[in-house]
Amino acid sequence: MGHAWVSQQAVISDVFTSVTSISFKAAAAKPGERVVDIGCGTGDTLLDFAKVVGPSGAALGVDISVPMLGFARHRAAEAGYSNVSCALADATTYGFEPRWADLVYSRFGVMFFDDPVKAFTNIRSGMKPGGRLVLVCFRTMAESPWFRVPIEAARPHLPAQPPADPLAPGMFSFAREERVRGILSDAGFREMALKAVDVPMHGKDIAQSMAFITQAGPLPAILENGSEEQRTRATEAVREALAANIGADGRGLHAGLWLVSALT
Repeated sequence: MGHAWVSQQAVISDVFTSVTSISFKAAAAKPGERVVDIGCGTGDTLLDFAKVVGPSGAALGVDISVPMLGFARHRAAEAGYSNVSCALADATTYGFEPRWADLVYSRFGVMFFDDPVKAFTNIRSGMKPGGRLVLVCFRTMAESPWFRVPIEAARPHLPAQPPADPLAPGMFSFAREERVRGILSDAGFREMALKAVDVPMHGKDIAQSMAFITQAGPLPAILENGSEEQRTRATEAVREALAANIGADGRGLHAGLWLVSALT
């Protein structure tokens, strides 16, 4: 998956345009601040933070993917950001410098923790008193037509799948508001706020939308369970469903998100 995200970096950046804009604005980073980007991936938001905080600040990206983090390092060096560092690590166990961060941010990087309370407790240990946590995560698949429409189109052509465990690590494991609040509260955060937002996804056109949907999100795992013939039929059904639901500019479907904030 990491290699796929690197190869599709430009596509993914385009698709997440509105998500990045809304969540980055909510993070409200300031010059001179120290920022940790959890699940920084190929570095889109990490580089944005580096630019905002400037030479007097610092941006640390944490990710478990070797190819994605390697690409993030390459992009930071190419852009000349000396205030960027990257850690190949699981945020659950990474040794954060105590009370270092003014802000911890994540764009879809926190729903995969095996032990989310332990992870957020560790993350909080690296934050200053009064530090800000801002993250964006998915609500239910039913509230995200960008993922639901392709899945519903593909399923009739593929072997039946057992129901997914809604609490297992995965894209939609933070879908329930009460669960997110409980995790953050148990980890020691306060003043939690969750805002439900429906964010348009920018597919640009059918080809780019297909490139994203078939390599990222829940669809690839479902496609893997079919034969070559079944995958071909399912993929064509997805293409037809997208064509019927998005315009020539690739827009028309949205993702249902939680915009989450909290303080240490």
